[in-house]
Amino acid sequence: MMPHWTSNEESSLAEFSTKRALTQVEAIAKKPHYVGSKEHEVVADYLVKELNNLGLETSVQQGYTLSDWGNLVQSKNILARIKGSNSSKALLLLSHYDSAPHSYSKGASDAGSGVATILESIRAFLYNKTSHKNDIIILFSDAEELGLNGAALFVTKHQWAKEIGLVLNFEARGSSGPSYMLMETNKGNAGLVKEFAAAKATFPVSNSLMYSIYKMLPNDTDLTVFREQGNIQGYNFAFIDDHFNYHTAQDDIHHLNKNTLAHQGSYLMPLLNYFSNTNLNTTQASEDYVYFTIPYTFISYPFSWVLPMVIIALALFIFLIFLGKAKRILSLRVIIKGFIPFFGSIISTGLITFFGWKALLKVYPQYNDLLNGFTYNGHAYIAAFVLLALAISMLFYHLFSERKVTINHYVAPLFIWILINGALAFSLQGAGFLIIPVYFGLIIFGIFIVTQKSNKTLNLFLSIPALIIIAPFIQMFPVGLGLKVLFGSAVLTVLIFALLLPVFGAFAKKGIWSLVFLVFAIGFFAKAHSESGYEYGKAKSNSLLYVYNADTDQANWATYDTNLDSWTKGYLGENPKNATALNEIPLFSKYNSGFTYASEAPKKDILKPSIEFLEDRIVGNQRFFKIKISPNRNVNRYDIFANEKMAIHNFKANGVTTLGQKNSLYQRKGKKILSYYVVGNAPLEMQFSINASTVLDMELMESSFDLMTNPLFQITKRENWMMPTPFVLNDAVVIRQKIKPRPVSVVNALEAAVSNSIIKDSLSVVKDSLKKP
Repeated sequence: MMPHWTSNEESSLAEFSTKRALTQVEAIAKKPHYVGSKEHEVVADYLVKELNNLGLETSVQQGYTLSDWGNLVQSKNILARIKGSNSSKALLLLSHYDSAPHSYSKGASDAGSGVATILESIRAFLYNKTSHKNDIIILFSDAEELGLNGAALFVTKHQWAKEIGLVLNFEARGSSGPSYMLMETNKGNAGLVKEFAAAKATFPVSNSLMYSIYKMLPNDTDLTVFREQGNIQGYNFAFIDDHFNYHTAQDDIHHLNKNTLAHQGSYLMPLLNYFSNTNLNTTQASEDYVYFTIPYTFISYPFSWVLPMVIIALALFIFLIFLGKAKRILSLRVIIKGFIPFFGSIISTGLITFFGWKALLKVYPQYNDLLNGFTYNGHAYIAAFVLLALAISMLFYHLFSERKVTINHYVAPLFIWILINGALAFSLQGAGFLIIPVYFGLIIFGIFIVTQKSNKTLNLFLSIPALIIIAPFIQMFPVGLGLKVLFGSAVLTVLIFALLLPVFGAFAKKGIWSLVFLVFAIGFFAKAHSESGYEYGKAKSNSLLYVYNADTDQANWATYDTNLDSWTKGYLGENPKNATALNEIPLFSKYNSGFTYASEAPKKDILKPSIEFLEDRIVGNQRFFKIKISPNRNVNRYDIFANEKMAIHNFKANGVTTLGQKNSLYQRKGKKILSYYVVGNAPLEMQFSINASTVLDMELMESSFDLMTNPLFQITKRENWMMPTPFVLNDAVVIRQKIKPRPVSVVNALEAAVSNSIIKDSLSVVKDSLKKP
């Protein structure tokens, strides 16, 4: 499925070198480099230098964007362009260079690996003096981790955006495993599928089931912005295994799998050579294609074939049933009995796995510490439950089926598989390729009906498609969606087992095999138990914040953790209170994490922000505001909240409106107005209007990511088997404060007085004094 790289492997300068790419990752991922950090500028300067060293003219694009996530940031995109000989549309190579904030992530995989893949591939491309028609644009985007802001800045503001014909985006959501290809298109994928096949990537790993599911989900890669805002399509290449390292301090050079990095390079080199010379307009299409990969091969056909293929399979199945009945090979009574072990295996396996995993979460409460839902020993649990599913299946077929009736009992799984594919043909056509192993099953079935003989070798050979097409999903589902879907993998194991019944049904001692599989399952459960603790490199995540409420003059320690450890208890105590009050203002997080516990903290002399009302006037039934919030300490983030009943119109922050804003009403979810990630301690300036009769009810949270280094606190360093919790505001010093305007009565009096020319001069003095907070 993917290339294998060794540390002593040397590549010629004309080829992509994983070793050279690793050197780039190491340089990029020395330290956390989130937006607003000093290291962020260091990495940006390094990338400009590396592009210049390749002989490329480099440019920088900077500007504010307010994403539809409500995230405001000043992004710094790094760009370079290689001119082609006859370009109508340009090929864009895309990856982001910022790392995730809050959790000390060094961004080696996400997405230092993508940046390094592009740098090394471009180096080899230029070394070979490869002739090419299309311009090649390189974009190392910024602020992807905050809300895809850098991509939005490029698509909406840069003149090159209109020239892009196709995007190749390199990403990561883990630190190992194969890199999956996912397409993004507003119309059909047929053009993208055909062109990808023509590019002949060496180790393609992808399928249209992933494509169909991906289109149904809210996507969040830079390429999504290109598709939604610029109608520009392309390919994502991303690896997702070892998801527990994603956005954590363990996203470093040591956890990045070298074979995975080599796999990224195996995509880009052939695609770069191909798409730099092909007509990029040919990727446009209105039709969708089914596609899937088997080792070294990419297969595709139109969605329009899916339903006919199911109908033909059903017709062939019915014909073989009648033929088998006519030849007295099949018995209706025995066929019906075949549904007992089949459904017995599925139901038992599904229930045992579903409730078994819930029981494990009770026995090992620490598994809830990892928010992504995949534990460090997750692969051992996958193996354990898959083996348990095989043990249950063998047991049921031992009790309710014999070798002499195997072909009769094979009717049940064939019929159910055809029904499943029929349902998919109407609801999820991207999974249409799952009918192909069923055809091979029908061939096995048909050969027996015609010859009345079973060839074990032939049956094994014809079972290979089920193993290479369907079996990978057993691992892919829990890796991609979390161990909560283990029951789906276990049920899928039973369905594959039943589809391979001509092979397994021939086993004489299924009871013994059931016991063997059970013993191996217990062995993997034991392995999982032995790996259920924490250690360096497989760390426990924990969280701590200092929250000072300037309005009540109270300070608290707060955490998101459910299971407190020795480090968090050192500040929260053995019996902390529930943090209900702190959750009145819900901070955004990927997994909707709220504060769990809080305890009283000592008050520190922290400088509060300055709040200035630069404008506060009433015109008709609207009250207009311009508010400037300036930090008086080094800060990293502002979160602004407002009463949900307060309708806000014509909202701008630091001079920009929301990406894709369609009318004057500011669209928001809940209380959150925006999260502003500060660069260079620049102030936040908001302007907007509300109904004159509405009370301005706004609040801010000013955060600095320096709790661990702030001399006011002297926080104890975490032990080496701990790490900051990702996806949440963490290790931060927070000031919470109301944004209080002048009373409406004062504003009305001032506005009325403006019309009186006699007191205009004196009024200006009064207004100036009232502008002060």
